[in-house]
Amino acid sequence: MKKNLLFLFLSLGMLLFLGACGAQEPPPVEETSEDQTVDLTVWGGEEDEALLREIFASFQSHYAGEASFHITYQPQSESSCKDVMLGNLEGGADVFAFADDQVSALAAAGGLDPIENAEEIRAANLPTAVDAASVDGVLYAYPLTADNGYFLYYNKAYFSEEDIQSLDRILEVAAQAGRLAVMDWSSAWYVYAFFGNTGLEVGLNEDGLTNYCTWNSTEGAITGVDVAQAMLSVAANPGFANRTDTDFLAGVQDGSVIAGISGVWNAVAVQEAWGENAGAAKLPTYTCKGQQVQMASFSGCKLIGVNAYSKHPEWAALLAEWITNESNQRLRFTMRGQGPSNANAAGSPEVQASSAIAALLAQSEFSQIQRVGGKFWDPVTEFATSMAQGNPSGAPLQAQLDRMVEGITAR
Repeated sequence: MKKNLLFLFLSLGMLLFLGACGAQEPPPVEETSEDQTVDLTVWGGEEDEALLREIFASFQSHYAGEASFHITYQPQSESSCKDVMLGNLEGGADVFAFADDQVSALAAAGGLDPIENAEEIRAANLPTAVDAASVDGVLYAYPLTADNGYFLYYNKAYFSEEDIQSLDRILEVAAQAGRLAVMDWSSAWYVYAFFGNTGLEVGLNEDGLTNYCTWNSTEGAITGVDVAQAMLSVAANPGFANRTDTDFLAGVQDGSVIAGISGVWNAVAVQEAWGENAGAAKLPTYTCKGQQVQMASFSGCKLIGVNAYSKHPEWAALLAEWITNESNQRLRFTMRGQGPSNANAAGSPEVQASSAIAALLAQSEFSQIQRVGGKFWDPVTEFATSMAQGNPSGAPLQAQLDRMVEGITAR
């Protein structure tokens, strides 16, 4: 009996001891969001460093208390970003700026995932910028700018707003004044202006490398020969000159050029040369087959991508969206003069007060995102140079168009 009682007391004691130990052991502590350290690397243009650091600071302030951020900026050219990124996706930046013609390759290689809140991003941005950030209708990146295109610069001392609606009238005024209106026909990028709104087409095949092109078509309301004859007519006008972009600016500065087709990168220099007479507008119409055809343009945008291999994809996406939101696109315009893709920012009084940006936005209705393979450029330059020189070889226009298209579509 004593042994049984002793055993019972020992058992009760052991239970009490274990219970006491359990009461003293603290429960496990879950890591809170404030304890997280989020490391993000951002690639952007070297000239954007000051702007990006200001944007990083506002991002960290906005999300203060939700995580501890360590954001590293590394300079990287937007034009070559794709090649660097695809060389090492897992070691690449979490967030990166790049030119829109790289989006297809980045998406195809698995470097970009579709944007989750795509409808929200689409609604906030200009349609052309959304198209530039999409592949087969799927949004893969955040639009950042919408200012890589061309439009008409003109000297208000010579032209009225009515004059600049028609290329015929522009050339007439220039010839009467003993001055020039210029365009670069050595660049296929600009030559697209004559073909783009005629029903004749050029673009990338599904392989993403080779081109299709109907610029030599003999059917339709406007044929390839019609466009070629229109170009010859322009080239023969004494008010016209085929000038490179550099020569255009030199002519603006020495007074020999009073109108020309170029982009926003020359806005400051043109303003300095022409002062209050500096004007900018959408491209004019030109005469083709007896009708007025609105000149087209290639356009392009800068985009922000989120690396599909990021270790913090949610935060990387939030940062990408922060960089490209309306407020920071307005800041980008203020600090860098770059045209916003955000519709509200693009329509703001500050942006609209920039005649160059306003002209580019007006031209965007008649522009097409540049999507052509590498075989496009040289054949078009060869053809357009012949037109600019008045077809010195005398070769049939159809034969020259066929040769151009054969080169553009080469495998």
